[in-house]
Amino acid sequence: MQTVKTEKAPLPIGPYSQAVKAGDFLFISGQVGLDPKTKTIVSGGIEAQTRQILQNIGAILGAAGLSFDKVVKVTVFLADMKEFRKMNDVYGTYFKTNPPARTTVQAQLPATDAVVEIDAVAYSL
Repeated sequence: MQTVKTEKAPLPIGPYSQAVKAGDFLFISGQVGLDPKTKTIVSGGIEAQTRQILQNIGAILGAAGLSFDKVVKVTVFLADMKEFRKMNDVYGTYFKTNPPARTTVQAQLPATDAVVEIDAVAYSL
């Protein structure tokens, strides 16, 4: 097992890793729409937060030598399921062909200003 860390995505604020590589899999911890430079949730609602999250996930994938085409599973947590379509429109721009399996659920999110959180699993082969 090996941890993956990059300054290009928000650093963990608790006892967890940005991502862990285990065998051929990379498990990326749930990301909220934090700007890694300002350490604040981006403004602009669900679209802006989804975009920031996927940029953060992209940075973590890059730190592990991977890209979005290696993502096999994603879980999306929405504060309000009514925002699904807006999130999905942005999400679709990152996974244009062969999108990963995905689960989307409504959940209470840990960050007070967060309206979406996304985690991912990638396969390195």
